[in-house]
Amino acid sequence: MHKLLIEGFSDAIGFVGGALVGLWAGRLLGWDIFAAGYNNASMGGILLAGLGGGAGLHLARHWRARNTPDTKE
Repeated sequence: MHKLLIEGFSDAIGFVGGALVGLWAGRLLGWDIFAAGYNNASMGGILLAGLGGGAGLHLARHWRARNTPDTKE
């Protein structure tokens, strides 16, 4: 149970953190994810938020795999 809880929390924190980084990067570029309609700027913001979330999730899983002791023998 403890292992699953750590896995869930680390995945959630990695995804949300990465999505926020993507959101802020889009804002710096002037791409507003919450703009009215689907223009190129809002689509770029959505793309950056999605890529950031995926990258954050990947980094969280990499971190967890590196910090989890290997029990296989």
